[in-house]
Amino acid sequence: MPTVLLVRHGRTTANADGTLAGRTPGIGLDDTGRDQARALADRMAALPLREVLSSPLERCVRTAESIVATGGTRTVPRPGLRVDERLAECDYGEWTGRSLRELAKDPMWPVVQAHPSAAVFPGGESMRAMQHRAVDAVREADARVEAEYGPDAVWVAVSHGDVIKAVLADALGAHLDAFQRVAVDPCSVSAVRYTPLRPFVLRLNDTGDLGSLVPPRRRRRRSRRESEAAVGGGAGATDRR
Repeated sequence: MPTVLLVRHGRTTANADGTLAGRTPGIGLDDTGRDQARALADRMAALPLREVLSSPLERCVRTAESIVATGGTRTVPRPGLRVDERLAECDYGEWTGRSLRELAKDPMWPVVQAHPSAAVFPGGESMRAMQHRAVDAVREADARVEAEYGPDAVWVAVSHGDVIKAVLADALGAHLDAFQRVAVDPCSVSAVRYTPLRPFVLRLNDTGDLGSLVPPRRRRRRSRRESEAAVGGGAGATDRR
């Protein structure tokens, strides 16, 4: 099955200042974020990416542009950038633009921390709705990529911290209330492979080498074992059953 790389955008001034940017327009990468995006593109240089999908917000688009600008591998050129509105940041409504220090005093803050499935941001959306739209976007794109490029394809979705955490909670079979236990740093990569019976989370908040995610040269025969977990843990990246 294809492998989707869930990429969080690079750091912004809002991240550095502790401000909840949300869907505020014009929030771009700061100097550190641009460096992170360039380093991410280098880390992905060996991967034959078949699709690069992004949130429409500037910080994600700029990060995605760094990925597609590298030119691709010898056999697979980088695809054009595609945007999906469903990968956008959570609509935090009246929380948007406020400092996290101030928001920590809000009565809803403990709900967001411990019971996010019940959180509905005033004037915004619920965290449940955020998860549903993002998971739908990723799963639909994954099916499209497989239909066009086959089960060994690798593709990228660039989005936001809470959105990626929510997608990972779904992939892990965890309740949305557990998603705050997942860390997703700027320009980190989390890799998921969706199989007929279950998703497998291959990487989580990874900021290191991605070479082991290069697909095998020989196309594997599909079987029900794609959905089976290796008892005892398997041999890692070389265990291409």
